[in-house]
Amino acid sequence: MPVVTLPVLRFPLLHRRRTRSVWAALTLLLAPALAPASAASVGAAQLTVTTDQTAAYLNGESTKLTNSPRLIGGRTMLPLREMAALLGQPLVIGTGQIGAGQLQLGKLVIDTRTNSATLAGQLQPEGNVVSAAGTLYVTARLISDALNANMSVDDSGRTLTLTALRDGGNPLAPQARFSTDKNVYAPGERVIFTDYPFDPDGSDIVARRWTGRQDAYFQPGTYTVGLQVTNARGLQSTAFTRTIRVEGLPIDSPLTYALKYADPGDTFPDPAVVNYPAVTPQVVDGPSIPLLFSDNPEAPTQSGVLYQDSVSGRARLLAYHLNALGKPARLYVLARNTENRPVEVRTERLGETAPTRIEGILGQVTLLDYFAYTGSQTLTLAPGQSAAVYASPTLGMGSGVNLMQDVATTGRVELTFLMLEDTLPVSGQLVQQLPYLPTDGRHVRGTFPDAVRTLRVNLTSLPARIVIGDGMLDPAITGTDMLTGQAVRLMGNYGVLYDLEVNGAAGTAVALSPRGGLYRGAMNVTDGPLMQTIKLPRTGAALAPNQPVMLWRPQTDRLNIDFVPASGSNLPISLVFYKTKVQSGFGGIIKTYQP
Repeated sequence: MPVVTLPVLRFPLLHRRRTRSVWAALTLLLAPALAPASAASVGAAQLTVTTDQTAAYLNGESTKLTNSPRLIGGRTMLPLREMAALLGQPLVIGTGQIGAGQLQLGKLVIDTRTNSATLAGQLQPEGNVVSAAGTLYVTARLISDALNANMSVDDSGRTLTLTALRDGGNPLAPQARFSTDKNVYAPGERVIFTDYPFDPDGSDIVARRWTGRQDAYFQPGTYTVGLQVTNARGLQSTAFTRTIRVEGLPIDSPLTYALKYADPGDTFPDPAVVNYPAVTPQVVDGPSIPLLFSDNPEAPTQSGVLYQDSVSGRARLLAYHLNALGKPARLYVLARNTENRPVEVRTERLGETAPTRIEGILGQVTLLDYFAYTGSQTLTLAPGQSAAVYASPTLGMGSGVNLMQDVATTGRVELTFLMLEDTLPVSGQLVQQLPYLPTDGRHVRGTFPDAVRTLRVNLTSLPARIVIGDGMLDPAITGTDMLTGQAVRLMGNYGVLYDLEVNGAAGTAVALSPRGGLYRGAMNVTDGPLMQTIKLPRTGAALAPNQPVMLWRPQTDRLNIDFVPASGSNLPISLVFYKTKVQSGFGGIIKTYQP
């Protein structure tokens, strides 16, 4: 225990009771100075504690708590006075700027009479302050916020670590550090970066900013790479740099490098992609599932019926609409039992995006939702009964909704797509009173008999591409607008599930090349025991045909791809297959380490 020297204090003649109260306040203010030695110096204190245990660690050294942390009301609570002392923080009692019966720790003020707390002047919810067995407990999160501390919790949820600057400590800037696996590289050789920044006060590193960094450099020369980091307190490091040299015979071009190393969703350059020969898939018989497609009027200006038809068995529903009513509205799909017996309507799969004002993200998010769907919903309808099988969130003016839903019914039901102002209650009776909204003359609605297109491809020579959604090599599906009786054609085949099986896929890489403009979508791949949904591209949008997006590197000879053209994106697209087997003398061992 260190010796603490107190200054000599001279008081005027006071009443003895008042003198004792002054000393009590002074003792409380000096509590951090009387803490263990590791907490007495200026700097950061790092305290690790465990629920219901008195054993703790202060800056890596073992210490013991008088009162153990507790789990109270589902919250991890810490003994306030001990935490303040160990972390080197002053705990001020109710004198001067704060009232009687109050304690202040950093930005936190606690009223011990009501067990209430304010943080930076904001009243905190009940339950953050608790008195138990004569000890005042405060939630770990509130203490962390009060001190601008960092808090981390282990996987068990029982052990937490608080890192805070002690009173009077000035925060130090973080330090950026990184290394490369060597200093000299061949053109196109992968560079392995290992970054290891640190913060002198134990604050978390929350951001990294690189300059000059590339995974590979394809031109000879000298390159300087820099790293700057930011900690949780907002302090930035100075830039740390290293210089590498690129020389010798090339190992990879930008294309061959991407075929080895690009992650699914990454774009890469290929100027020749538009000239690769097209492979014509074999169309085989598959499940016959109708598609009910509602995109006309795309932006309705009044409440009404958008589309309507009846189905029995399985069906896919796709709706794409923007709210142009001038007031909040919602999209509904209403099912009505037309049988004289009870009928079940089961949702097998569902994806939606709503609400959003960004048309380009509608289709991609819907597909990712659709492929990830694991729920199950079944409605049982009595004869003549109606119920909503889908109801969108409230759509603000100008915002949109995209829905793709697979349903299965045990009898015939009428399905009605509705756009209603938000104040109208949806019901079968209301549907009878609503108008059928006229078409906008530009978009499509209708029922199409082929919601699944089953394709089989055998790869023989590479590279090769499969064209989807061009209307020629991949014909558009045809159907009927059941509200007008007119024949309709669905260019782009939006809502059609392409069940694509590729044989001879081992040793290849598959990529998506946008051919009609901006594209954001998703695909589901099955490769032996692996099944994964890929976001295409991983960030932003695919736009240029000569900048394809990596999809997958098959590990087995048969690859299955489920693909649905994304609403709000442009078609056609091409699926491009490349040969990826490393040839003798092509550059040796592929670097696979990625820290």
